[in-house]
Amino acid sequence: MKQIRILLAAVFTLAFALPAMAEKLSLNAISAYLNGIKTASADFTQVNSDGSIATGKLYLKRPGQARFQYNSDKTLVLATANRVAIFDPKSNQPPEQYPLVKTPLNLILARNIDLNRNQMVTGYSTDGPKTLVTAQDPEHPEYGSIQLVFTASPVELRQWVITDQAGAKTTTILNNLQKGGDYPTSLFSIDLQIARGR
Repeated sequence: MKQIRILLAAVFTLAFALPAMAEKLSLNAISAYLNGIKTASADFTQVNSDGSIATGKLYLKRPGQARFQYNSDKTLVLATANRVAIFDPKSNQPPEQYPLVKTPLNLILARNIDLNRNQMVTGYSTDGPKTLVTAQDPEHPEYGSIQLVFTASPVELRQWVITDQAGAKTTTILNNLQKGGDYPTSLFSIDLQIARGR
């Protein structure tokens, strides 16, 4: 009798799990959602490859612009004009800069996101109510990849995991994502931050 109860419990658990698994979002729906984000802001928690944790505020302005303001040490990361710059307040050196196209973040800041593009998506699965999509630049897979995690009803980006060229992973968890907002270009300006002595 006990075995029957266990079996029934397993069947009911599976029955209730199936609708959640059926929530897998299509690549078309995810592409449309990302293309629909013109501006957005969110609080974020970042888990670095060494296990350290940082928090901050993120601003996006597509295409091509992002601002990560870190709470703990006031580090600032800006993406704009096809560049990424890291401003370290503890350093007396100019900000470290490199091309945006060489980072997986470029894939969600692009003007037109098409996840159906040949060889762009390298992983596509569900984990309960979440849809996970791993993407890379099909012309430059050596630049690394980004795994995006979405929930449905309504579609919402919850986190991403960037794997860099060396294989190190950085997870960014988004909280209170707010789409829309009027953000001035100066908020993302690398040159303006350099002029301010950051």
